[in-house]
Amino acid sequence: SASSARFLTLPGMGTAPLPWAASDCNAVLKALQPIFQEQGMTETVHNWEDHGYLATYIKKNGSFANLRIYPHGLVLLDLQSYNDHAKGREETDQLLNKVEERMKELFHGNIKKVKRLPAILRGGTIDRYWPTADGRLVEYDIDEVVYDEDSPYQNIKILHSKQFGNILILSGDVNLAESDLAYTRAIMGSGKEDYTGKEVLILGGGDGGILYEIVKLKPKMVTMVEISFENDILDNLKGECYQVLIEDCIPVLKRYAKEGRMFDYVINDLTAVPISTSPEEDSTWEFLRLILDLSMKVLKQDGKYFTQGNCINLTDALTQYEEQLSRLYCPVEFSKEIVCVPSYMELWVFYTIWKKHVEA
Repeated sequence: SASSARFLTLPGMGTAPLPWAASDCNAVLKALQPIFQEQGMTETVHNWEDHGYLATYIKKNGSFANLRIYPHGLVLLDLQSYNDHAKGREETDQLLNKVEERMKELFHGNIKKVKRLPAILRGGTIDRYWPTADGRLVEYDIDEVVYDEDSPYQNIKILHSKQFGNILILSGDVNLAESDLAYTRAIMGSGKEDYTGKEVLILGGGDGGILYEIVKLKPKMVTMVEISFENDILDNLKGECYQVLIEDCIPVLKRYAKEGRMFDYVINDLTAVPISTSPEEDSTWEFLRLILDLSMKVLKQDGKYFTQGNCINLTDALTQYEEQLSRLYCPVEFSKEIVCVPSYMELWVFYTIWKKHVEA
């Protein structure tokens, strides 16, 4: 595996780095060169007029460093080594310490900021890095790959986290972890609903969490429609008050609508609100609108439709979703709730939607 660490300094006082003269950039380069030379590293220097320096240092073992010196006062140092062993990490820390000490000497302690970023481990047998919905990179404490297979529809991974337990990841998207009961509770109405004797339709929910929790609340019947089951999550696909249909939910919804079958609750656990804010260009939005319309056709007049939205930071996408609700075949109203889902490491928005009461 390869690891890389980043070190940055901002010499200068005030709220922004002070502009340097070309001589300042050259002075930094000259001051730091001996540190890399002592490591037996081969140097290559690129100099751009008005754009500073890029110096690359390569060691015989394949480790290398990129030193970027900007004329506005920013100095970046990226180190990359092949093995992430204790000795290698210690050597990296020692080199960074020397660079930091030399910079402080050069500028007489007049450095606004020094920041070291943790090393990123790449190419390992366990992938610990997964993006949040709003594009931030998160390093999880993954220590085991429990399951990793491709279904006809998506890649399915189950990774074990020391904090969150097993995490289900579908096609690179963190779906749910054992720690995330908050998600399941939110998409069921946060404990405010009485499911006793009710007809419930679950769309998706392949991890089995929603079905497991609802069955405990004594519903009349729960029908769960999931397109693929790869992990033998359930011992049986049919029980006293539930049935699991391994089918595409769209034909099922159309069939139920044609038959006039109605539900007290429809829980959509198929997909989050698309990140794209161009519904006319994104087929996911078309799919979402179709599911909404079909779900309203099988939802009782006093029924409720629960679904996840997306990360609270994706305000444009959430606004676009709410606009879609005004375009359904029947008028609806909605409320939303913001919930902290532990393994997501971000706040998540959930929607409750119901048919608007129209005066006769």
